[in-house]
Amino acid sequence: MLERVADDVWLTEGELVDFYGFAYPTRSVIVRLPNEQLWIWSPIHLTPSLKEAIDKQGIVRHLVSPNKIHHLFLAEWQASYPDAKLWGPKSTIDKKQELSFQAPLTDAPPSDWDGIFDQAWFNGSRFMDEIVFFHRASGTVILADLSENFNDEFLRANWQPWQIWLAKIWKIVEGWGYAPLEWRLTFFDRKATRAVRDKVLAWKTKQVIMAHGEWQPTEGRSYLEKAFSWIR
Repeated sequence: MLERVADDVWLTEGELVDFYGFAYPTRSVIVRLPNEQLWIWSPIHLTPSLKEAIDKQGIVRHLVSPNKIHHLFLAEWQASYPDAKLWGPKSTIDKKQELSFQAPLTDAPPSDWDGIFDQAWFNGSRFMDEIVFFHRASGTVILADLSENFNDEFLRANWQPWQIWLAKIWKIVEGWGYAPLEWRLTFFDRKATRAVRDKVLAWKTKQVIMAHGEWQPTEGRSYLEKAFSWIR
């Protein structure tokens, strides 16, 4: 259930979800903090077997939504782990008002994980924002929808031909790894977006994990340079 990708860092794959007629895979990242608390990014559907595997690694204390789209399973995780803190940018908090969140995430890490993670807030679009995380010890950058990196095998198995054509036009495929075109077009504040991109590129990135597509265990900096090359 858990794939170890670095010391105290795992990822786990979830079920496909429907997003406006497109089948999207889901993926969560689990990080064990120095105090044995677990930090869960973009929680996927919590099955009994996944819960058992996670509970063996520590105590779930932080549930993190990186953007307002990645909220589907927050409620079931909070029900299973009522002592865990719920985190997200203001856009997620506004969308899920029935849930109880901590203060909105921005560029500055909260004290709960300051020194363990750096983070960057892509908010140059009025359509959607996203918090990008960098796990310092492992050199891991964690992205949600700012990079989608589908391979041909997944697309042929799960998307219709016209959808595959769109994926290639949008460059959300291997070799590009862009954010979806409809989101990129809404980044009107390019100066702010370039500044956040430069912050991310300054991190000493070794690997990149995104929510959708083929994650990058090596050459992480080069991957980010390509994935963010639309930001000019």
